[in-house]
Parts: sequence; structure tokens; C-alpha cells
Amino acid sequence: MRQAGRSLPEYRAVRGTGSILDAIADPELSAEITMQPVRRYGVDAAILYSDIVVPAHAVGFGVDVKPGLGPVVDQPFERASDLQRLRPLEPEIDTPYVLETVRRVVTEADVPLIGFAGAPFTVASYLIEGAPSRTYGKTKALMLGHYVAAVPDRRRGVSHPTV
Repeated sequence: MRQAGRSLPEYRAVRGTGSILDAIADPELSAEITMQPVRRYGVDAAILYSDIVVPAHAVGFGVDVKPGLGPVVDQPFERASDLQRLRPLEPEIDTPYVLETVRRVVTEADVPLIGFAGAPFTVASYLIEGAPSRTYGKTKALMLGHYVAAVPDRRRGVSHPTV
């Protein structure tokens, strides 16, 4: 329902313009958007309004989500030393807005809340390519090297330990 919710008129009325990351950073708005499909359709679970690049964005990696394009990275990975730019996520410090959104939804909802995380290859490919790619040329090239195996491992520390 996270994707389907974008077609709802009530979503379009409250979402506004700008990056999805701006909307996610607003717990009141995020909780409202999360609950809209539950209220409208009576589904058996709510899906957290979020995005798979929130952790990388929250740790200051330089990721944004451009409307109509998708995730864009200011300085993509190019060498092993770039891994140092991806520090572990500290949820209480880096994403308090996500924690507050979860609290709001759990308080309001009478259905379970489902969260999600990006697969390591998917998120790593955004961080390497710098934008969505159909060919993953840079990612494939780095996979032939030795350090790319460490990108998903390093990224794992950016996800919340319970994910």
C-alpha cells in the first residue's frame, strides 16, 4: 500500500511538493500518509511511509530523492576509501522523526505496522551509480574489484539492528 497510497486523492492533498525525504522527516505528515490506506480500504496492516535511502541520507551520505528520477547521490562510491563516509546509523540521533512516526502510527492504528529496508545490492548500487541505472555498469565494474563486497556489509550498519 505504500506505493498504491500515492494514487489516493487524500495523499495528493497532503503530500505537497519536494523530496519524499522532506515528507518522511515530518512525523505528523508521515503518520498521516501511512494511515490513509488503512482508513480508506480497511487493510489488515499499515506500511510505514518511508524510503530505502533514508538511512544513507540520515547519516549524511549526500543522498536525495529527485521527483521523477529517484535516488541521486552527490558523491558516489569510487574507491575503497569511500566506505569511510558511510558510518553506522544511530536511530535516536539520526532518524528521530522515523521513531516518532512509528510511535504515532502504533498509537493510532489498530492493525500491525510493517516497516521495510532496502536490499544491500539495491542500496549499494544507488551509492555506487549515483542514480538509478538500468545497466549497473559502475556497480558491475566495482564487483570485479575486491572492495565492493564490503559495501553491503558496511551499509548493514546503517540499517537499524532490528531490521
